[in-house]
Amino acid sequence: MTTAHNSSRLHWLPFIVAATFFMEYLDTTIIATALPQMAQSFKIGPNELSLGMTAYMLTLAVFIPISGWVADRLGSRTVFAWAIVVFTLASVLCGISSNVFEFTSARILQGMGGALMVPVGRLIVVRNTSKDKLMKAISTITWPAIVAPVVGPSLGGFITTYFSWHWIFLINVPFGLAALSAVLALVPNERSSEKRPLDLVGFFLSGLALTSLLYGTELASHTEVRLIEAFLFIGVGIVLGVLSYRHGMRSPHPLLDYSTLRVKTFSATIVTGSFTRIGIEAVPYLLPLMFQIGFGLSAFQSGLLLLASAVGNLGMKIFTTRILQRFGFRRVTLVNGSIAGVFVLACGLLMPSTPVAFVLLTIFVYGLARSMQFSTLATLAYADVTEAQKSAASTLWSVAQQMTIGMGIAFGALGLRIASYFNGGSSDVDGIPHFSMMDFHWAFAMAGVLILLSVLGYRGLARDAGSNLGGGMRSASATRPTGR
Repeated sequence: MTTAHNSSRLHWLPFIVAATFFMEYLDTTIIATALPQMAQSFKIGPNELSLGMTAYMLTLAVFIPISGWVADRLGSRTVFAWAIVVFTLASVLCGISSNVFEFTSARILQGMGGALMVPVGRLIVVRNTSKDKLMKAISTITWPAIVAPVVGPSLGGFITTYFSWHWIFLINVPFGLAALSAVLALVPNERSSEKRPLDLVGFFLSGLALTSLLYGTELASHTEVRLIEAFLFIGVGIVLGVLSYRHGMRSPHPLLDYSTLRVKTFSATIVTGSFTRIGIEAVPYLLPLMFQIGFGLSAFQSGLLLLASAVGNLGMKIFTTRILQRFGFRRVTLVNGSIAGVFVLACGLLMPSTPVAFVLLTIFVYGLARSMQFSTLATLAYADVTEAQKSAASTLWSVAQQMTIGMGIAFGALGLRIASYFNGGSSDVDGIPHFSMMDFHWAFAMAGVLILLSVLGYRGLARDAGSNLGGGMRSASATRPTGR
């Protein structure tokens, strides 16, 4: 009776964590559409309000690395529940803000909650899911990160148009309360038996490295900022990152345990997978711009077209597990990664005269490939990670995922700037460039080529990589001798 009850509780964990992930990821993507209305409400320019978005992103960079240590010390359910409380409370404060200072302060608090909520939630699922069920569980908790960037702008535009920007944050309240109730009722409170001391040197090195890298990539996405300034921050971030790595490999109790990168399947998802994700994450930034600037569509019309990607993302979830079971992780990363790269290139070939049906088909297939690749990498990451390494692996995975989201946007923006420069693009009196369709073609080409080049890195995976999770089960059984 007790075993059945515990099994039932554990069954709901991926869905609870997925709900909190969706709340956090949607909040990150939805806010961009509300900036003009918020700026008008605060009586400032939209550029000044971007400080709130930057503050949130940098807070994530600082506190994500410490999430694993806090969960091990205080208990995963305790930290997860408090993270939801902080995130929900900060959402209310964002929604009732009357000036940019209040809003920025609330976003910093919200970033602290989000930095603990996402990594600890993933850790809870990984710790409480057996290897044979991990593929399905990871597929469940990754869909918010895949769908939210596509759905967010459309939903944000609807809320700001027909209601007010305040509701973008206030809608988190019922979701947060429901998630908190479920966490307290169903999530086990686990902590590490080993009381590791806090690695303060690692905390400062990783925090400064991630902050510098993310701030540099954020600057690169602003056309009014000189690239030399962005590259300076990125360079400093890389140097600090190297120092963080060297410290982590020498420290007896590192905050970020880089030794997990010795696990080949985990390393492939972190290193090679990051380049794949950067190329794929550039598309949600480039497509809306191309539709509005190049095609002359409204923000709402652009959002409707992007829903084709969301349909592809969600539709693929039905087949993800079966495809991995049939073909295995190595083959899927190679073939599906190539498909993703080709269709990102195809996005760059779209023109205002392209039939709508073909535009929708291209975006739909991109959504299918995006969903499949992200779910595959997120699952494969834990294939060979030991129980003792799960906390460190979950933290490092969360860091890499957060980095690639920001770098994907920056890569798309940088691609546009480079293309505009070589295509002789013009600028207005403020120095802001006017992008042409040719600029978008080249930016998509850069993203597509990056994905295709990254696919080569998956060739080093063993043919049976992830077989302990059930990957390639059917193909393996099909090749066994039948005795005939």
